[in-house]
Amino acid sequence: MARLAWIAARPHTLPLSLSPVLAGSVVGWIESGSFRPDILIAGGLAAAAIQIGTNLHNDASDTLNGTDSADRVGPIRVSQRGWATPAQMLRASHLAFALAILFGSYLVALGGLPILLIGLISIIAAYGYSSGPWPISRGPFGELFVLVFFGPVAVGGIAWLHTGQLGTAAVLVGLIVGLPASMVLLINNARDIESDRAAGRRTLAIVLGRRGSRRLFVVFLLAVAASLIMLALQGGPWLGALAGLGGLLTAVPIWNRLGENAPPEAFNASLKGTVRFQLALTAVVCAGLLLVAVLGSF
Repeated sequence: MARLAWIAARPHTLPLSLSPVLAGSVVGWIESGSFRPDILIAGGLAAAAIQIGTNLHNDASDTLNGTDSADRVGPIRVSQRGWATPAQMLRASHLAFALAILFGSYLVALGGLPILLIGLISIIAAYGYSSGPWPISRGPFGELFVLVFFGPVAVGGIAWLHTGQLGTAAVLVGLIVGLPASMVLLINNARDIESDRAAGRRTLAIVLGRRGSRRLFVVFLLAVAASLIMLALQGGPWLGALAGLGGLLTAVPIWNRLGENAPPEAFNASLKGTVRFQLALTAVVCAGLLLVAVLGSF
């Protein structure tokens, strides 16, 4: 059961939700001058619970609507394999969202109505990602959804808890963290173009094709670079964002694997590589910001 739960939770995706919490904590720390481990821990637990709940709900929903069939080429889906029923997966997702509400209630007590709204909208969006009348995952706006919620919303919400305001730096850091998360979904959907089209989906990858998706990957990378430069231009501790520019080169091998005729294994490797890229980029940028902030205090 522990092994089954581990596979169903998709722990390899957790950096996507934990990175913005870390980044938002660093932004809030710099802007307020105060490190808040309570916000970091509560925010991380709530974000992880929402991520896991979304994964479990997606597992069940994609089996029920026929998206995940027997010829699936991506990572294992528990209900598609018959290792658990979709009903069991849905119940598990409800439990995960309940835990997110529990952890998030502490943040609401600190931040008030704005944080409450972010939490409620995030959970509603998590349910709506794979189900409802217009599932986000079945249309062309999934990458935009990921960018917004894994970027400025998450980073800005954590920063708000420190300062009570949303500054330009939080939005730019949100883009730096959120764009790689969108790249993960883009790669996932580019791999599944044929099966998604057969299941009635119209993802952005289907609209653009694999060649267009590969080009968009580069656009996202350039947008990350532009966000890093714009953040550095804010001056002061934000100059530390320039440390992230060197890390962009690590995404080149990922891009090289995404040829039009690349096998599914290449896309799966690129998925994991992009998650690692986002985590490493976040760590390097946060370290750069804190280093410059410390040096500037002397």
